[in-house]
Amino acid sequence: MTAPASALRMGTAGGRGTLLAAILASGMVFLDTTVVNVALPRLGAELKANVADLQWTVNGYLLMLAAFVLLGGALGDRFGRRRIFLFGVVWFAGASVLCGLSQGTGWLIVARFLQGAGGALLTPGSLSVLQASFHPDDRGRAIGTWSGLSGVSTALGPLLGGFLIDALSWRSIFFINVPLAVAVVLATLRWVPESRDVAVSRAGAKRRFDIVGALLGALGLGGVTYALIDAPARGGRSPAVLASALVGVLAMALFVLVERRRGEAAMLPTKLFGSRLFSVLNVFTVVVYAALSGFTFFLAIYLQNGIGWSALLTGLATVPMTLLLLVGSPRAGALSAKIGPRLPLAVGPVVAAAGLLLLRGIGPGASYWTDVLPGVVLFGAGLTLVVAPLTTSVLAAVADRFAGVASGFNNAASRAGGLLAVAALPLLVGLSGTGYEQKGALAGAFRGAMLWCAGLLLLGAVLAALLIHRPGKGRGPS
Repeated sequence: MTAPASALRMGTAGGRGTLLAAILASGMVFLDTTVVNVALPRLGAELKANVADLQWTVNGYLLMLAAFVLLGGALGDRFGRRRIFLFGVVWFAGASVLCGLSQGTGWLIVARFLQGAGGALLTPGSLSVLQASFHPDDRGRAIGTWSGLSGVSTALGPLLGGFLIDALSWRSIFFINVPLAVAVVLATLRWVPESRDVAVSRAGAKRRFDIVGALLGALGLGGVTYALIDAPARGGRSPAVLASALVGVLAMALFVLVERRRGEAAMLPTKLFGSRLFSVLNVFTVVVYAALSGFTFFLAIYLQNGIGWSALLTGLATVPMTLLLLVGSPRAGALSAKIGPRLPLAVGPVVAAAGLLLLRGIGPGASYWTDVLPGVVLFGAGLTLVVAPLTTSVLAAVADRFAGVASGFNNAASRAGGLLAVAALPLLVGLSGTGYEQKGALAGAFRGAMLWCAGLLLLGAVLAALLIHRPGKGRGPS
């Protein structure tokens, strides 16, 4: 990766402007990852959606992020990080407007797919722009500032979304992206320098993008997801469900074969999985983030439709969890560096699972302070022990030159975990049709979902205890 000739410094107008653009852009993506869960009951009622429609509203976005985030980073390396970043921001804003104008569930789901594609272009760009633009002496501080302030947007997202939904409409959570995108575009055009990977650009005429790999990955995830979401309505043995499951599995198998054949030109070089630690850490990521996504999906719907809380109070419910992550993640990272990742990655999921088991007891008349907060705090504390050590261990498990693709794949693994959880959990707990509007059916489904999510976390704890060790130099593929 090459920085511009005149690298930016912290404290200068260019440095502040570039940070502003990156933080606001990534904040939009994080906001629309979390806040939509809070809006699901309202938009479901207005658009007369069933459970499958709500699942696709979440999963259309996650599918595109998971499948194309690596391709988005590669496009920036080849054609210019600022250019692709800007294109992604404009695309994301346009898709957000389509979401807000939706007159039916089909329209909304298509718009969410488009929004996820825009997010896949701008998400890797927001970090790579900082990495390439700042002076090496200021790069770590800039990325740390970006990480912290982007995390604040994640914490405030459900709260802001709940307020907007109660005060205006669920549509406002999408329209708010427009002024944010305008600010990002103006800041980018004014302050962000262009950069690209010189080696990739020179080889561009000889190397083609791994479009086939990206499409196969999307088709594989999409086929399996469609089968899981459609099974309750059509039955597990229906031709459509069986065909989509088969297509998904075959596409995944072809994805592996294509990536192996392309070698280092692949979107995902399969030699990365020569590191057993890297492989285990990504399985761990899928399991833990599946539990996280399943929890947030069901909690937002249950608190509103099952307990009768407002969207604002529902958004407030998970804020302590995110605040714990913001405050505790640096300390968890330092602890992992001192004692190794095994203990934090084994203990964290157990603590988080205990929180979910506490939350299973929520019922009518529940108090936020005594019934919801303790479980959310336990879950957040457990997750805090996991996030920073996991990221650090993934990067340390491979050679430095694979750091970008390893980080991108781990990000995609977390999205895929969430995608599969939101697709599978309603099927596993028997929630379908308009059951999310019926208090009795929803209560039973919520308790079952918390049990499944706790089980996933305990599985992650076992994986960590048995198979994860302290990354060492030279362990990863070179």
